[in-house]
Parts: sequence; C-alpha cells; structure tokens
Amino acid sequence: MTSELLYDVIVVGYGAAGATAAIEAADAGSRVLVLDRGYGGGASGLSGGVVYAGGGTPYQRAAGIDDTPENMYNYLRQEVGDFVKDETLRRFCDVSVSTIAWLEQQGAKYRGTLCPYKTAYPTDKHYLYYSGNEKAWPYTQHSEPAARGHRMVAKGMSSGHDFLAALMETAARKGVEFRPQSRVHELIIEDGRVAGVRYRVMDLEGEAGRRHRQLTGRANKLGNWAPSVGAKLAARAEATWQSNAVEREARGKTVILAAGGFVFNPEMRREYVDDFRDVYPLGTVGDDGTSIALGQSAGGTIAHMDRMTAWRFMSPPSGLLAGLSVGVSGKRIANEDLYGATHSEIMIREHDGNGRLVLDSRQWKKARSQIIDQTLLFQRVMAFWMFTKGHAKAASLAELARKTGVSPTGLAETVSAYNEGIRSGAGDPAKKAADLCTPVEHAPFYAIDISIKNSRMYPAAGLTLGGLRVNEETGELLDASDQSVPGIYAAGRTAVGICSRSYVSGLALADCVFSGRRAGVHAAATAKAVTLTDADI
Repeated sequence: MTSELLYDVIVVGYGAAGATAAIEAADAGSRVLVLDRGYGGGASGLSGGVVYAGGGTPYQRAAGIDDTPENMYNYLRQEVGDFVKDETLRRFCDVSVSTIAWLEQQGAKYRGTLCPYKTAYPTDKHYLYYSGNEKAWPYTQHSEPAARGHRMVAKGMSSGHDFLAALMETAARKGVEFRPQSRVHELIIEDGRVAGVRYRVMDLEGEAGRRHRQLTGRANKLGNWAPSVGAKLAARAEATWQSNAVEREARGKTVILAAGGFVFNPEMRREYVDDFRDVYPLGTVGDDGTSIALGQSAGGTIAHMDRMTAWRFMSPPSGLLAGLSVGVSGKRIANEDLYGATHSEIMIREHDGNGRLVLDSRQWKKARSQIIDQTLLFQRVMAFWMFTKGHAKAASLAELARKTGVSPTGLAETVSAYNEGIRSGAGDPAKKAADLCTPVEHAPFYAIDISIKNSRMYPAAGLTLGGLRVNEETGELLDASDQSVPGIYAAGRTAVGICSRSYVSGLALADCVFSGRRAGVHAAATAKAVTLTDADI
C-alpha cells in the first residue's frame, strides 16, 4: 500500500460541504486533499442549486423584500426546533448576508427576480422565491413572510451543477488537490487521534478510466427517467471500478467527513426511517452512510437518525393548491400551502402516507392553464401525467370518493366545512392563505393520488437528515461524553445541523456551506498547531 506525504486537511466527499471546507482550509494556508467516491458534486450537484439566505440580502432588497436576521431567526426557530443550539441558529441567520457575498466571491451568481406565485421550484424567469413555509400558517404567527430561496443563476435544473462547478473551480485555483473515484473505507487512528485515511482509488487516465467515466455519465442521465437502464450502466461502471481500483492511504493532521447521508443504504433506512420506505432516494450512491460509520469508528456519536424528508409537491401549477388534500378517511391532511415536505410528513405520520388532492372543474381548468408558464421541463412531465393518466374524474364527490378509495362521508364533511368557511368569511378551517382558497363545488370533480410511493412519473423524493453529532462551535465530532474528538470533523448531511429537524428548499445547501466553512476554518487552525512532519509517517 502506498502512503503519501502529510496533508494538513483531508476532506472526504466533494459536495457543497466538502468544497466549502476545502476552500476555507486552503485560504488559511493548508495543504488540502479531497477524496470523492464520484467525480465531485455529490447530491448538491444534483440539487436545484438553491441556498436559503435572508436577513436583508442584496437580492431581497432588489425584489422589495424587507427582512432582518431577527425575522429570519423567528421563522427558522419553528423549522429547526431545538436540534441546534439557539446561538448556532442565530449565528447562521446573522451571517446569512455575508454567506451570499462569500459564495459570489467563489463564482456563484444570483438575481433578485421574485417569483410571483407559489411553487416548489421557479422557472428561469425567477431566481428568488418563497422556498419554504414563510407564507403558511402557523409559521405566519411567528414571523413576517420573506422570500429567501436564492437560486443559482443557470438554465433549467443545471443550477446545482453550476453551483458546484464554480466552487470546485475556485478550490482548484487555490491549490486544493482533488482525487475522484476514491472510496475511503477506514480512518487511520494513532495515539488516540485521527492520522489519515485508507482508501481505494481507480486510475482514470487509461482506457478503463475513460470507459468508467462514460458509463457513469450515461447512468446518471438515465437513472431518474429510465431506472432499469441506468442501473445496468451503473453496474457495469461499478464492475470496471472494482477490477481496477488499488489500495492507498493518505496521512493528514485533520480529516473532515462530508460524504452525505444514508438515503442510498437500504439497511440503515429500514433501521432508522422505515416510515419513509416508499420515498424515492435523492442523491448519489455515495449517500450510503459510509461517512457516518467512519465517524463512529473514531468515537463519534449519532443523533436524529429517524429524520427524513419526503417531497410530495402539489405545485406548480399553483392553481392546484386551491384544492383539498385528504386521507382515505376523507379528513383533511393539512393546509395545502405548507411546504411539500412539511405536508408530506403529516401525511406519512397521520395518514400512513396515503392522500388525494380533490379539485372541482374551475380549479382544475385554472391549474391546467398555468402549466406552460409556471413549469420547467421536469415539472411539465409530472404535470402532463397528472392531467392525463394521473387522476380520477367523477360527476359527483360521492362517486369520486368511491373511485379513489376515500370515505364518501368524510370527504363530504371536509368539502362542506371548507366551502362554508369561504362563503361565511370565517376562512378555511385549516387556515390556508385566503388568496389560495376557492370553493370545491362545480362538477365534474377530480382527484390526484398524492400518496408517498415510488412513481417514476410522479416521484416523492427525499433525503436523510440525521447524522454525526458535532461541536457547534468547531464542527468536531462529539463523543458519548459530549467531548470533541480531536482532529476529526463532519459537515453537511453527514452531520446534525440546521436542517436536521425539517427541510425546506435551500436549507440543506445553506447548512452545507455554513457547516463546511466552519469545519474548514477550524481544521486549518488545528493543523497549524500540530507539529507532525512528513518524517513522522
């Protein structure tokens, strides 16, 4: 096994957390090595490239949005709960404006073009939007609504890819050494401290390397829309890697674990988040829990492993939100203007993941007319399915209930209460925003199955949120006695962080940046204090 010269900081994983950690460490003068199972980007590179930021960013101000760090904190306190300390959340909000400025220095680009309608993800006309529950009850009881979803300026769904590409390009300019197709399987622990990593890596320069890159690229493109084909290509790529990878080890004064969560680990999902068994995994095969297990091997401890998101979005088109979401009992699930993951968790916890979205003919017609203007291509595909094969239609609510397996009595009571609240001026009993409420009364009636299940045309995707416990001042792992484990850190979805309790769009990327920078800064400072030399290897 070949052992390499000493690095100041070794980063495991090259998504947003790993990239920001590497940049900060390099800026502090550290010699940085990044090892990544893939070709860089991780789940962050597959994301929508949205960073949750507020407190008065230039793009909020350009859009006429009045926001303060205190207002942002008041909102996020409802999302985050007590999963991080109060001072950590306040710090996250206080540095939010400067975080956007820092990201721009690394090559990210933003605009203050505000999306005027409720959406899960805006079109290329809009790069700022209400990406969470800011305008929904009960969150409006605690803070003034403010748009904080800052989407990286790019075309279509390439925002995440371009966001990571900018970070990785900056890291390369700063001297960060990146080694793709490197799988860390063991930490080197000597004299009670982490001293490096052991990993397997494939040489990408030869014919096998070129074949692997080609197969991987095709598998990634086809994975979501033709899973069986994508899986076959991925299996061929894996066989190529296994037959060509060699053992290596790298010595480091500090190690940062940033290789994602465990959404692609079936055993861990069954153990920790089995209620979310039908959620489509979002991320890469590298989100297999390896990074979490490595941290545990060094004495780190885990928390909130039962937390996961499920994104069953009911908009765009925004007109669909005028309808009613009900369980099979016919009872209301929740106000439909809640963020998709928030609504989905209620549906999973209280309705066994089963739900229907019921609309009348006027609501249906309005929503259908919004498809072209309010959707990107991937959303248009789902909308096309919903408005063709993905719904039931009936001349009466009772008939619709029978067709969809919903209690006719329960549905009738729910619709009656909703319509009466609108007509009387009392408002929706579930407190949906008034501008989204119209009566369900004009036949024919429609129902979309919004249940949580793995549907290729209408997937409910998600990712895991729990992970390794960390010192919230430094990012170092915490042991069972709440003491920092020297020299080893975790960031992003490998660690417990800002979005470990609940997820809204942009919060995971923002937390990756926040926790990645924190770990990179402290790891670099720690490395300077360690007096090991190459001769000590």
